[in-house]
Amino acid sequence: MKTTTEKFGVTPHQPSLWTRADALKVRADDPTTTQPLVSADFPVLNNDVFIWDTMPLRDLDGNVTSVDGWSVIFTLTADRHPNDPAYLDEDGNYDILRDWNDRHGRAKMYYWFSRTGKNWEFGGRVMAEGVSPTAREWAGTPILLNDRGEVDLYYTAVTPGATIVKVRGRVVTTEHGVSMVGFEKVKPLFEADGKMYQTEAQNAFWGFRDPWPFRDPKDGKLYMLFEGNVAGERGSHKVGEAEIGDVPPGYEDVGNSRFQTACVGIAVARDADGDDWEMLPPLLTAVGVNDQTERPHFVFQDGKYYLFTISHTFTYADGVTGPDGVYGFVADSLFGPYVPLNGSGLVLGNPSSQPFQTYSHYVMPNGLVTSFIDSVPTDATGTQIRVGGTEAPTVGMKIKGQQTFVVGEYDYGYIPPMLDVTLK
Repeated sequence: MKTTTEKFGVTPHQPSLWTRADALKVRADDPTTTQPLVSADFPVLNNDVFIWDTMPLRDLDGNVTSVDGWSVIFTLTADRHPNDPAYLDEDGNYDILRDWNDRHGRAKMYYWFSRTGKNWEFGGRVMAEGVSPTAREWAGTPILLNDRGEVDLYYTAVTPGATIVKVRGRVVTTEHGVSMVGFEKVKPLFEADGKMYQTEAQNAFWGFRDPWPFRDPKDGKLYMLFEGNVAGERGSHKVGEAEIGDVPPGYEDVGNSRFQTACVGIAVARDADGDDWEMLPPLLTAVGVNDQTERPHFVFQDGKYYLFTISHTFTYADGVTGPDGVYGFVADSLFGPYVPLNGSGLVLGNPSSQPFQTYSHYVMPNGLVTSFIDSVPTDATGTQIRVGGTEAPTVGMKIKGQQTFVVGEYDYGYIPPMLDVTLK
């Protein structure tokens, strides 16, 4: 009898491992892998809302796409509450940090448009209130399907539970701007199964989100990446020799690292429209290393698969650490084996002097990397900060084999299109 994966022409695979030995090679403040400092006098895109995860409109091959000359981005967005008593301190001043830290509970999907790939104009909500089946609309991917302007927005419907979903609508352009219409029927796709991917019942701190569909450049099939955790009850995972890797003497003790179980998940579509999916074993696991591999995505270059993901300092396991930022891996085929870029996996980290300056980086095929500003110190001690909630400066990065290099810095929120589609 054929296995589930073999039915879809997919060869069974073993996940690649991001090992503790790899993570021990991470070095903060290496100039070739460190994001330039963000100035504390940064501009704010819109003073009425916070924005964070940014999702450029793209095609299934990964190309950032404009329509009729209009660039479009989707962002996780939440209203700012400067006059809400819940966010005023004892002196009646607006506590923006408290408001910022509460944003995830009211995250909604908004869109923005631009003629220049920067200086974004506010578009508004993608879906009307009540369309999404859960309280929170978390990150995903907008896909331009054709020259009729049809868009599939894959995203994560959160609370209750966490479900990968999609909603289809259409982008409409005029000479004055862009509208999103028809995003009215959300289709649930899949949830964590508890066999390959950890469920909330197995771990209250589990992650299952961030869908990123793509067409494999080699076999032409439709797949999807997503963030997950390896299935199993919290605390039951084993950090064995394979997960530890080739560590030097004195580094064999893994502490409580069994609680860190991040993975990059993958699914294959059973149909051409992406309405029916089968989850496959993870592409990459980080058991004993890290607990989050968020917003996984690919860059396809030189016949190789460059797999990027973002992670935090605070989600690292005992005995290993690294900066908030982008981590990456490379393979010659979709199902690996993957090896860490730069020997460690670190591709673009925050400088240690400003450890929370940016996050949710997205590496585009043109070598540009976008992110949002989290918080930037405003004094020499780092005790005073300025909250961002806006687009960070775009960074230029070069990929050469198994190495990456920071090579440039551009304007705030600079996300130029790689191709333009004329709508019919």
